[in-house]
Amino acid sequence: MRTQRMHTAFFLTLLALLGGAAASAQTDVAASVYGAFTGTTTGNNTVQSPSNSAGALIELRHIANPILGFEGTYSYNRADESYSYTGFACPVGIVPCTPLPVSVPANAHEFTADWIPSVHIANLRPFGVLGIGALLNQPSSSSSGTTQSQTKAVYVYGAGLDWGLLPHIGLRVQYRGNLYKAPDLTTLYSSTNAFTHTAEPMVGVYFRL
Repeated sequence: MRTQRMHTAFFLTLLALLGGAAASAQTDVAASVYGAFTGTTTGNNTVQSPSNSAGALIELRHIANPILGFEGTYSYNRADESYSYTGFACPVGIVPCTPLPVSVPANAHEFTADWIPSVHIANLRPFGVLGIGALLNQPSSSSSGTTQSQTKAVYVYGAGLDWGLLPHIGLRVQYRGNLYKAPDLTTLYSSTNAFTHTAEPMVGVYFRL
């Protein structure tokens, strides 16, 4: 009799766990807007100063349980860069030495694959973000052949919160941080060859499929 009760308790516990996992499952598509704030880097007698800008993010996310969740993302924002130099070394290819700053208007396209751990509590779902991807920085105009596109590996981390408003629609707020090497978009200056960081606070909506 005792063994039967133990089996029954185990079966009920298993059903509860499976039911909880099913309740926490979610597949959705989301669109968000964000601000991109990137720090200045210095190296090889070059100072690189990115401009702050606004951007948009699209996510396709599937969460099977609190541990197993993943997403694919695409984001776009303006990514203008300004280059100047320090010290007494001249920019590459400029003779005589005329230390004039160079500005390169550019666009940034980012593709990532992310792990999404989460917890489902009532109509709230706090979640984490950890991923890797590719960041394409593409000049939006050519300056006599002195600009070039660059693709860098990008490492993504962050956290956020889903707030269910309707059965299939909710609000998503999150912070995403991107770590990558500063792109070298002009041949007039040497690359800083330094890691930089972009902070992206964002807000958007998701539609549960």
